[in-house]
Amino acid sequence: MNLKDVFKPLDERNFDMWHIKSLITTGMGVFTDGYDLSSIGIVLTTVLASFGITSKSPSFTLWESLISGSALIGAAIGAILFGFLSNKGRKAFYGVDVALMTVGALLQAVVPNALALVLVRGLLGLGVGADYVLSPMIMGEHSNAKDRGKLMALGFGLMWGFGATTAAAIALALETIGVSPDIIWRVVLAAGAIPAASVIYLRRKIPETSRYLLRIKGDAQEFRKVVKTLAKNDVNIDSSYKDINTFRDYFARFGKIFVAAAILWFLFDIVAYSGILFGPSSIAKSLGINNSAIFQFIIEFAFTVPGGLVAIMTIDKIGRKPMQTMGFIGIFASLLLFSALKAYLPAIGALILYGLSQFFSQAGPGSISASGVLGVELAPTKVRGVVQAMTVAAGRIGAALTSFVFPYFFNIYGEGFAVTFLSIVALVAAIVTWFFIPESKGKPLEESSKETEVIRE
Repeated sequence: MNLKDVFKPLDERNFDMWHIKSLITTGMGVFTDGYDLSSIGIVLTTVLASFGITSKSPSFTLWESLISGSALIGAAIGAILFGFLSNKGRKAFYGVDVALMTVGALLQAVVPNALALVLVRGLLGLGVGADYVLSPMIMGEHSNAKDRGKLMALGFGLMWGFGATTAAAIALALETIGVSPDIIWRVVLAAGAIPAASVIYLRRKIPETSRYLLRIKGDAQEFRKVVKTLAKNDVNIDSSYKDINTFRDYFARFGKIFVAAAILWFLFDIVAYSGILFGPSSIAKSLGINNSAIFQFIIEFAFTVPGGLVAIMTIDKIGRKPMQTMGFIGIFASLLLFSALKAYLPAIGALILYGLSQFFSQAGPGSISASGVLGVELAPTKVRGVVQAMTVAAGRIGAALTSFVFPYFFNIYGEGFAVTFLSIVALVAAIVTWFFIPESKGKPLEESSKETEVIRE
């Protein structure tokens, strides 16, 4: 039986309630990722002031970068670690990721100083990195072929933004009822433990993926059980489908594609996390919006959510490659116009231009590269965890880099220079997408990753 045909019952089954349950189980982790990584941007100014660090302090920019970037550095480490561990089992470590996020979030409420917060957010980041590797893989390997794109765009694109907006809602609610700013930031950061803890049990109960069981573990009996449970179909096969190719076999043949996918997440996160970490503070104030939470609400519901809805409707029709290319070009044009015209426009006009960059971001790379679609769909099962780890770590490194570079550019050379730099990065990413990334819409994972072309008897 052809390798593609082995997984046919799973690839061709209709969207059902199990997909919805899986979406919640995996999506809540991404909701928590969005909450944890964006909440610090919403309360960053308050956090620094709480520890006696003001814009006039000599170490202000350093602490601003360390506090905003420590979780991202932790995420890069967590991605690499759990990427390799995933070949011991996707499910084996599923739940450990959100447990780390739960502990890290809670500890933020009791940190005595800025250094302690940096270290605790590094721990939280380990869980975030693990989740970015495991959740997209598990979702992708369980999904049917024709709905995989929209499931990942919804579960890992929009859910992230909803987490970010929830953080803003909590901050705004606490502020409205007059809670002390010193208490607000601790509550906002610690509340990230709630969604993370809520899915620990569900993640421990999710079945192991059929691809892992057959292609990596070689357990035909367990594979048949999973297929029968999910697709209501009995597949009569043996363990001869276990993949005996080496990592070197796959990297020698497809290494350029893997590297391109990693570069794209790196470039995207340079642009995206400049807005996530510093949009609610630096960009918002330059537009005359002094409330970080209100700025987050405007950006999310006026621009990001509509962009995400466009992605969900088009990703499995138009395809990954054109949507991501157009998204990056849209980011480039919006940010370049924002930089060039802001001084001549009313505040609302400048806000719309900046907001359009967030729309195109979510309509394209935010729902594709940053949702793990490329790492999952372009890597064969045996190396999928490692390739996903590469792409996630590259993204986190890009995000951590921007936590130092963007405030430096913004404070030293000005907003126009900093935003123009981001627009050029987006243009480079559009070019890389178009020339180096193959289309994968609607294809079984074994076909989209070209796994069927590297068969060793």
